[in-house]
Amino acid sequence: MSKLVVQAPIVKQETIANQVNKLTVYAPELANQAAPGQFIHLRVTDGYYPLLRRPLSISSVDKQHGTISTIYRIVGQGTARLAALKQNDIIDCMGPLGKGFNLECKTPLLVGGGMGLAPLVFLAQRLCPRPIEILMGGRSEQEMFWNSIYNQICQKVHITTDDGSVGQRGFTVDALPALLEAGIYDMIYACGPRPMLERVAMIAKTFAIPCQVSLEEHMACGVGACLSCTCAGKDSKRKKVCTDGPVFWAGEVF
Repeated sequence: MSKLVVQAPIVKQETIANQVNKLTVYAPELANQAAPGQFIHLRVTDGYYPLLRRPLSISSVDKQHGTISTIYRIVGQGTARLAALKQNDIIDCMGPLGKGFNLECKTPLLVGGGMGLAPLVFLAQRLCPRPIEILMGGRSEQEMFWNSIYNQICQKVHITTDDGSVGQRGFTVDALPALLEAGIYDMIYACGPRPMLERVAMIAKTFAIPCQVSLEEHMACGVGACLSCTCAGKDSKRKKVCTDGPVFWAGEVF
């Protein structure tokens, strides 16, 4: 599977929550190749600032219409420039990049926190019609706009919030052991903050359930040349998150 660089027209730019947008572009070449867990690398300006592309996970693909979508949070000048783009604007898009999820499972459990829930949407869509459950968390009810998205895809949605405003009070991983004791899962897919992923990996190992994690790291080139996104592997070798990942078996990195 080769990476492509295309000039993609923007089909839709929509606000789905506070400081969170969904961007959809027409890029049939990318849509035909994209796999869950991969990302696209967007150049948000024709000038030199910001210089680097913005890596964003692929949140959905529509092969029939040739579109690819990403859900992103507006956190700095790069994503602010991206959010300012409108329908029919052209954006320089590189992808699909990285290694995606292994989809060999029958009864998966997805675990996501914060914006780590973005790539799991595409994964859930591809895993259908298998029975899919998701455990997801955020700081408050305001961040749980994901509920309306996943309720359309997953058989069961389990929610935690730090303040208890919706779902179970506490962190996402606090609810995981009870779910694993009660359910019959043959694969865990997780994406979110690194401390969360470390605990998910540890709990999955305790229950002897295979686990894949999608790492979130700052990236520059996105193609494995600059080494800015490397992380330590359990084999004492550095892993390039942009090319060796972003998806790893939990035992490779935790």
